Amino acid sequence: MNRSASTKYPAPKEATILQADVYADTAHLSSLLADHHFDAVVDFIAFSPYDIERDLALFRDKTDQFVFISSASAYQKPVQNYLITEETPLENPYWEYSRNKIACEDALMNAHHANGFPVTIVRPSHTYGPTQIPSIGSWLHPWTVIDRMKRGEKVIVPGDGTSLWVLTWNADFAKGLIGLLGNKKAVGEVFQIT
Repeated sequence: MNRSASTKYPAPKEATILQADVYADTAHLSSLLADHHFDAVVDFIAFSPYDIERDLALFRDKTDQFVFISSASAYQKPVQNYLITEETPLENPYWEYSRNKIACEDALMNAHHANGFPVTIVRPSHTYGPTQIPSIGSWLHPWTVIDRMKRGEKVIVPGDGTSLWVLTWNADFAKGLIGLLGNKKAVGEVFQIT
């Protein structure tokens, strides 16, 4: 399912394409999903508890596994230990995005414990691909840090050095994600893929 047809990365011929915008017309999306059941649904675009309420309404009894893409930014800040595991507490008072991802995780795990909603949570770190420059600095204009390096200028690194971060190539992330899909042991669990 996608909001637009992609000509750059077309879907395999065997795939059924469902075209809808989850933000624009939930009723249309609900009617599109009416006759479908999915082995797995992966949601990369839920950013708030409202999005999760919508997802629960749309996919309850429609999938054997609902994979929520959360974020490693949800882990405890300031960092208490440089080794981060799935058991590291979730607490980020500095970034609303992270607090919302934590609230999404809580809502999904509550639905899992209350009525068996088949959630798997994935916490990736900064994942990049061929169209992105993995760097610090501007998200919209990442080339600026490369430009500074080429000109021999200093690169400003924000923070005090305690916020270590991991960059993950998208194909490496995909390998980890594919290994979770359809894996019944992954339901009700949380995984980092970094």
